[in-house]
Amino acid sequence: MPLLGGILRAATCVAALLALAIPAQQAWAQESEAQAIQAEPGKAAAAPKPDPSILRICASEKQPPLSMRDGSGLENRVAVAVAEAMGKKPVFVWLAKPAIYLVRDGLEKRTCDVVVGLDSDDPRVLTTKPYYRSGYVFITRADKDLDVKSWSDPRLKTVDHMVVPLGSPGEAMLKDIGRYEEDMAYLYSLVGFRAPRNQYTQIDPARIVSEVANDKADVGVAFGPDVARYVKDSAVPLRMTLVPNDTVSSDGRRMPQSFDQSMGVRRDDTALRDALDAAIAKAKPQIDAILKQDGVPVATN
Repeated sequence: MPLLGGILRAATCVAALLALAIPAQQAWAQESEAQAIQAEPGKAAAAPKPDPSILRICASEKQPPLSMRDGSGLENRVAVAVAEAMGKKPVFVWLAKPAIYLVRDGLEKRTCDVVVGLDSDDPRVLTTKPYYRSGYVFITRADKDLDVKSWSDPRLKTVDHMVVPLGSPGEAMLKDIGRYEEDMAYLYSLVGFRAPRNQYTQIDPARIVSEVANDKADVGVAFGPDVARYVKDSAVPLRMTLVPNDTVSSDGRRMPQSFDQSMGVRRDDTALRDALDAAIAKAKPQIDAILKQDGVPVATN
């Protein structure tokens, strides 16, 4: 999932600054039909007997709107489309943990075989060819004259609150333009002032969108796939604009904003990676339709 790559993106940003289609079939959503494997909190799910007719998909119960227990998440639907293109039955292995733990607690423990929605350069896994590219976006209310298109927009230094994911390129740029301290208390209030040092802490993407929609923040910045569905469904009309990928920090260092998305398998599983590559190419029309249905902004650079 896109947020799985967030830690790697954040590490790059921090280093730079320091240097300064169709919903998944209900059959798969129903536990009795999908043969979904529920992991107990804190424990890995028991591995089923290998079956070449199924594709075991690592999935998080705590990553809406990308992964959702009813199978309606964007990445759940993409996984179903690819599995069907392979001629396999999609079986979700559900973990009651955030998606950043899927590689460690699912893939590496061999309870599942593929993680959907990883950055294509994720070093923990063997990745497929990208099946789409997206990036961080600015979110603003459509009824405001605040069509921000770049971090160089001087209005960003004077607007009321900005809401960004913790540990993201948005947080790094908030620091770079000199307004992080102004928004720090506000941002941490959105997670109950929990520190991210000892546990994974993140602002819910739906909360990021609602803060802008409810006029509690003038500008939101988030990874497009994480918020696209909420922006599209907002009762208050919102605008969403991709952050330019040529964004640079104040010392001239490049701050990437767009990322290729791939599926990941264990590093020695080249056969599955190759089979997924072929299926992704075959399922491209369905994948594109799913992205369009959720309003996901697709980046070209």
